[in-house]
Amino acid sequence: MKRFQSIWLVVCAILLVSAMLVGSCAAPAPTETIKLTYSNFFPPTNLHSILAERFCAEVKERTKGRVEITYYAGGTLTPAPGIYDGVVKGISDIGMSCPSYTMGRFPASEIIDLPHAYPNGWVATKVANDFYQEFKPAEYDDVHVLYFHAHGPGVVFTTKKPVRKLEDLQGLLIRGTGVGVKIMDALGAKGVGKPQGEAYELMSKGSVDGSFAPQEVLKGWKQAEVVKYVTACYDVGNTTAMFVVINKSKWDSLPSDIKKVFNEVSEEWVEKHGRAWTYADKSGADYFLSFEGRELIQLPKDEMARWVKAAQPLIDAYITEKAAKGLPAAEYEKYLAKRVKYWSEKSPSEESCVEWAKQEQLVK
Repeated sequence: MKRFQSIWLVVCAILLVSAMLVGSCAAPAPTETIKLTYSNFFPPTNLHSILAERFCAEVKERTKGRVEITYYAGGTLTPAPGIYDGVVKGISDIGMSCPSYTMGRFPASEIIDLPHAYPNGWVATKVANDFYQEFKPAEYDDVHVLYFHAHGPGVVFTTKKPVRKLEDLQGLLIRGTGVGVKIMDALGAKGVGKPQGEAYELMSKGSVDGSFAPQEVLKGWKQAEVVKYVTACYDVGNTTAMFVVINKSKWDSLPSDIKKVFNEVSEEWVEKHGRAWTYADKSGADYFLSFEGRELIQLPKDEMARWVKAAQPLIDAYITEKAAKGLPAAEYEKYLAKRVKYWSEKSPSEESCVEWAKQEQLVK
């Protein structure tokens, strides 16, 4: 009897081990795909919309299909001013838009957009990311920031009247966003706060006399069709910073290896957007001049100095106002000036950015 029991125990042990071995050889349960949405206000054909779509594809490839991002361009999921809140509320998981579309919501970031003599979008992009990493302003605490990018210096577009000196701006209605509106007011025009997506229609209908924007939009948003004069006021040198953020709860739920992929791709896309902005400004200016009767106005040095002097009170007012609210505004300004100088000395040439765009197949 005891012998029979011993044999039975051995048989049971063998069956148990066999079952374990079979189980270990079986195919692992499939990993559930993480599905996300991405809302962006740029039209589908814009360079930065293309880069955003490629961002989605790159994340999918590097995660071996574990992450799939459905991309919505042109504000079709959430409009430009509502993209940030859309991410916070989970309407989209990821969003790209501008802090300047909701003035007052991002008080620290406003200083980035003020005139700092940004020579191009690559420099502005680098500086915007440095600023966030240095100060981590609390205004972004309800999301997780992936990265920032920023366009090249704003210039004045007009549809009928050329602007060759400050006095020519008097009484003109000039569309802008956020700080751009304040700059137009400081220079003597009347700033009209409207998103970039409305600029073409506003100018074509004569609702405004022009726009204050980077030269990129002359081609990227087809505004060269309605703009006749561009005044290259580069030394005023403002920008518009743009965020790419992800819902905080969604970010916290991601596995660590997935987060690592997002961080790596985001870092690479900072460089891509920066170069794309520099290329796009060059491309926009060339496209504009390909139309008959168009003029790119270069301001004389002494006239440009008048514009810079007229805009300086905006920075002074920002420092006074934000310092009163407890923000280290003077420190912000000092830091930005240093970083603009630092990155300007390392900036790639327009020609190299054109070649890069060709290699990336962003140029048709």
